[in-house]
Amino acid sequence: MKLSNNAYDVLKFLAQIVLPAVGTLYFALARIWGFPYAEEIVGTITAVDAFLGALLGISTAQYNKAVEEAENLNGEKISVDQPPAEIDE
Repeated sequence: MKLSNNAYDVLKFLAQIVLPAVGTLYFALARIWGFPYAEEIVGTITAVDAFLGALLGISTAQYNKAVEEAENLNGEKISVDQPPAEIDE
């Protein structure tokens, strides 16, 4: 399954920002106001968030592997260990 850049960015935002914030907010308000099922709801949000994070991690690994294979086919190799080339002025 391939994700568009926009879909990936939205899912990443949900996993990194929205779901943890919603879980924290509900847990805090549940403790203050006595909302029901605080642990169950926050546990569910956390489980969904962890699963989404795992899927995004797999997607990133597959994308990076495909990019690396494409670079190898084109004879170009980019290494993060090499210093950047100097620019002649």
